[in-house]
Amino acid sequence: MIDARLDRVGIVMMSAVGDVVHVLPVLHALKRRHPPARVTWVLQPGPAMLVRGHPLVDEILLFERQAGLGGFLGIRRELAARPFDLVLNLQVYLKAGVITGFARAPVKLGFDRARARDGNWLFTTHRIPPHPGGQHVQDQYLEFLAALGIPAEPLAWGLGPCDAERPWQRGFFAPIERPVAAIVVGTSKPDKDWIAERWAGVCDALWHDFGLQPVLCGGESPRELASRETIVRESAAPVISALGSGLRRLTAILDGAALVLSPDTGPLHIGVALDKPVVSLIGYSNPKRVGPYRKFHDLMIDAYGEPGEDYPISMENRTGRMPRIQVRDVLDKVERWRTAYGPAPKR
Repeated sequence: MIDARLDRVGIVMMSAVGDVVHVLPVLHALKRRHPPARVTWVLQPGPAMLVRGHPLVDEILLFERQAGLGGFLGIRRELAARPFDLVLNLQVYLKAGVITGFARAPVKLGFDRARARDGNWLFTTHRIPPHPGGQHVQDQYLEFLAALGIPAEPLAWGLGPCDAERPWQRGFFAPIERPVAAIVVGTSKPDKDWIAERWAGVCDALWHDFGLQPVLCGGESPRELASRETIVRESAAPVISALGSGLRRLTAILDGAALVLSPDTGPLHIGVALDKPVVSLIGYSNPKRVGPYRKFHDLMIDAYGEPGEDYPISMENRTGRMPRIQVRDVLDKVERWRTAYGPAPKR
């Protein structure tokens, strides 16, 4: 077990919304162990929107990756002014190692050499033990707690919405007369996306057969906007678009929804953290590694493996799998949701 003071803790996990969600149980466990701990989190601007205002995050330092060398120089200046007792390097890539190297702390805890990439392990003073075989991403982060002798349970995320966000949430849902099915239409990679025309077919069934209001969620990337155009055009249902609402309002929408439908992307994990039933569509990434953590597996559509394949947990990606998922596959899971979970009352 690593002996480290917890008065001043730095967290280096800068990108990927899903990974940021997975870090939150680590943060909660640290604060349970040592409530006075002051936590400073290094984040890129996009994911920082999700945790800004989180009651357990005392300070966010923005790493402007798009600024190139200037971004690294800027975060070095910020870290030089903040001594830490413990820094957790929760990313395996070189940029995280460099930023961890800028920090001043007697204990800099990172991944073991086998999992740290690009020489990332060279920037840490301590490393979690090697782990044979694969595991879920969430469990990898919980290993940091085990190395520090801190219990992870009960897992908590604390994503909100906070009290100040409730009026907006109530205003959003007020004119909607049916329970909401929130549909996440896009991801960071085209290979993770599902076919927009099929989402349109799902929207029709959600409206006509399940009494749900389809609400499109996500950002405003060109692919997401193109998907929205196709879905709205092809669907006979009155689809509502909430694209571009931002991560905090997206969280409020998912929190108020009766059901979430999502491919492998950050909002999937936000939905799980909020304990909202999620129909997950996964074909590119290994669902045993990145799927919904500990729950809603009965609602997961696994297009990654071949029929009957007992594939190992790995980082292998498989292209061309998402088109295997048919509209009927999704609706079968929605029917499973209706039977096992039931629609929530409208807020």
